[in-house]
Amino acid sequence: MQINSPMIDRAIAELLAQSLSASAEQAKPAAKDAEDRDPWLVPIGVSNRHIHLSRPDMDALFGPGSELTRMKAMKQPGQYAAEETVTIRGPKGQIGKVRVLGPLRKETQIEVSVADGFTLGIKPPLRMSGKLEESPGIEVIGPYGTIRKERGVIVALRHIHMLPAEAAKLGLKNGEEVDVEVGGVRGGIMHNVTIRAAEASFMEMHIDVEEANAFGLKNDAMVRIRKV
Repeated sequence: MQINSPMIDRAIAELLAQSLSASAEQAKPAAKDAEDRDPWLVPIGVSNRHIHLSRPDMDALFGPGSELTRMKAMKQPGQYAAEETVTIRGPKGQIGKVRVLGPLRKETQIEVSVADGFTLGIKPPLRMSGKLEESPGIEVIGPYGTIRKERGVIVALRHIHMLPAEAAKLGLKNGEEVDVEVGGVRGGIMHNVTIRAAEASFMEMHIDVEEANAFGLKNDAMVRIRKV
């Protein structure tokens, strides 16, 4: 049997052309995803209790010159969950395995939930990160030593991280408060959500476990920003 080589070549060429065309069609949605994405939608990041340590407190809890062991990168650039954990103890009770987040900071800060405050026997205020004035202290227990902080325990206010350019695109500015609309069976409106626009940011709304449970939210769920 004689094989017609030109016919085979044409058939192969047609199949290749069809394959390339199909691949191009599949790539179009992915390529346009970024530009077509609704700029008012933002993913959720649920924050459990954790602690940020200063260099002196790191030395006191884990030993002089100790370093954090990176376990998992977080979405905000440069930030990560460390393998190290501590126990925090208040007048009424204690909570173990509180995760340390890196990198180290200028001042130690402990972020808990309202319910954690009941367990510990303290009343941490609702604050933005870094606003530690008149916040309660706590005992922190590590594998090397124990420290007593005179302040530093807060319940973090919900907020949205974004780049300044992203904020400008939405007509928002750093420090501005917005509402956030949540869909679903337990949906509703979150008021008093602060915009944190800064370089080296990843767009994400941070809420604590209690807020997530109340609205039926999980990590990466999408919610909608609404200007007040």
